[in-house]
Amino acid sequence: MALYTATAKVHGGRQGRVESSTGAVDVNLVMPKELGGGGGNGTNPEELFAAGYGACYQSALANVARKAKVNVTDTLVTSNVMIDKDPTDDGFKLSVRLDVSIPGLSHDEALEIAKKAHEFCPYSKATRGNIDVELNIV
Repeated sequence: MALYTATAKVHGGRQGRVESSTGAVDVNLVMPKELGGGGGNGTNPEELFAAGYGACYQSALANVARKAKVNVTDTLVTSNVMIDKDPTDDGFKLSVRLDVSIPGLSHDEALEIAKKAHEFCPYSKATRGNIDVELNIV
């Protein structure tokens, strides 16, 4: 049974509008110039996915760190979502790079926490085996 359901209505696809049921999200969608669109004032599905994934992952990171009694107060997660060519069908596919900064930890300590968070994060679970996700300690 679902604990929470987020709902968004999309009109016009990548060059339309998206509105959440709560009204918190109400934005124009524009095709990036890099993908042949006009760019402009608005967002795109990749930016929305990057925001959601990054927020969810950082919460998972905080949860894992708290259980390990590690302070991650000043942690920064930069979520990069890329569209790549998919050679299997000449279409497109997504990939993600999570740049994770955990001040006060060594590279190896930060990587260990980052990997545990990746196992715990619902977005990571949903994408596991479907898209390439790189954890990058910065």
